Amino acid sequence: MSTVKSIKLVLPEDEVYLAGSSIVGQLVLKLRSTLVDPVVKVELVGRGYLEWNEEDNPHLDYSRSTVCRNQAVYISKAQNFHVDDGWLDSGVHTFDFHFSFPLGLPTTFTSKIGLISYFIQGTCSGREIVLAKEKRYLLLQGTFGNHAEDVKDMDPLVVEARKDAVYLCCFSRGSVILRICLQKNIFSPGETIVFMTDISNRTCKYIRKVVFAVHCIVLYRGFNSRGEQCSLEDRSEVTRLESRTNTAPFQVMRVTSMLVLPKPLPVTSMLTRNEIMSFRYELVGTSNFPCTSSTMVGRVPIIVAIPENSSGDDAGTRRAPTSAPRGVCKCGNSCSWGGDVHVTHITTTAP
Repeated sequence: MSTVKSIKLVLPEDEVYLAGSSIVGQLVLKLRSTLVDPVVKVELVGRGYLEWNEEDNPHLDYSRSTVCRNQAVYISKAQNFHVDDGWLDSGVHTFDFHFSFPLGLPTTFTSKIGLISYFIQGTCSGREIVLAKEKRYLLLQGTFGNHAEDVKDMDPLVVEARKDAVYLCCFSRGSVILRICLQKNIFSPGETIVFMTDISNRTCKYIRKVVFAVHCIVLYRGFNSRGEQCSLEDRSEVTRLESRTNTAPFQVMRVTSMLVLPKPLPVTSMLTRNEIMSFRYELVGTSNFPCTSSTMVGRVPIIVAIPENSSGDDAGTRRAPTSAPRGVCKCGNSCSWGGDVHVTHITTTAP
């Protein structure tokens, strides 16, 4: 039977730490009997790892894949505790620890290709044998860096997408114009993106639905078994909203919508450094073309950023309310909102 009855890390619950901040906790050790020459320590570790398979030579007649990998260590700190007289009596012993996160750490991130993770691990050893250990994973929000002043907010930002079609069934032509307008293009994790969309339907068919989503585009950089550098770009949805518009033929509809960014969220990568992962974001509006297999897509680039001198509350570490009553929002309309999306008013006019 082990001398250590239990080991426990005491940390704040559901805390999102900001790069540049500190973490304070306790290691609680419960012993069944006296432990001689113990080694008690707490470690803070942050690592990144990615791996994917890609075709070795697409021009060959046979399939042959190679594995691309890369890894990085972002932080590795340890705190060893001094034990008076070289032994610990039976009972409960508490050890306080404190670590500081340096600036420039990347945000906690997980995908099917790569991950960035941080954890605290407490161990108790005796005579070079690990008697007990516990690991707790942490959520960390990275910051934008010292180059934030080089990024200028566009106020407002408007993107317009148009698609034409010919209907052979009724020998008619038509087009749909999707116009997305943002009041700004720089947002913090946890912040609400408010945008306005004009849907101009110049066809003889109804436009039933428009899907809005924030896409995260990640560029992975790795090396294959021959030491050659390889890269892969992957796109995923961060948050999504489906808007039932039912825009009538030859009508213009205006939709004001809201999407809430999650927290934590990797900040936009602005410098061309040797990072194993780099991130950028787009607000994407998608609509299926009436009675065709075509899809119209409008893309608006946005920037996710947190200045390094931001406080925890400014960075959005507080959780957004999951629900709220009906009321008057900033747009001046009577709106209902809740969760991660918010659709306010819809206005229909003639083109």
